[in-house]
Amino acid sequence: MAKAPENTFLTDVQTLRERARKSIEQGALTPAYQGNVKTAIDLLQTVVATELVCVLRYTMHSISVEGITSESVAAEFATHAKEERAHMMWAAERIDQLGGIPDLSPEGLATRSASEYGQGGNLVEMVRQNLVAERLVIEHYRELIRYFADHDPTTRIMLEKILAEEEEHATDMHDLLVAHEGKPFLS
Repeated sequence: MAKAPENTFLTDVQTLRERARKSIEQGALTPAYQGNVKTAIDLLQTVVATELVCVLRYTMHSISVEGITSESVAAEFATHAKEERAHMMWAAERIDQLGGIPDLSPEGLATRSASEYGQGGNLVEMVRQNLVAERLVIEHYRELIRYFADHDPTTRIMLEKILAEEEEHATDMHDLLVAHEGKPFLS
């Protein structure tokens, strides 16, 4: 019988079993984690705050939007609020996996968030506020993805998934602006 080739980059199973039994109080955080746990948690706290602010802004806009097409736009805003809440939950759960406690306190929320709450206004103003916020988080999350890179692939992959949805939200807001102003901004 031919001997299987050695995989020198793989740790033998016995060693992995021994490592798994050590420091079990750290849950999913194993010695192979290459990131800085405190920095990762701090950065994810900004994601939690940012997504919470987005939930609140989209919710306020879904309630207060007026106009002939307000019903469909309100539904779009409400859908985005629901998706932003899911993003917040993913980031909060990742903080928990890393041994932290997600900061959901309303105190200081606006200062912890990358995005702004915004205000009411007419339908176009609300859409613009949301588009600006989406563009901001797209840039912020791209920076975070570069930071986490290969040091924390779980967090990076989560952020990539959020980024893809934020890009969809930005496109939705752009399309609403085009529909209501009649001129495309993108070439």
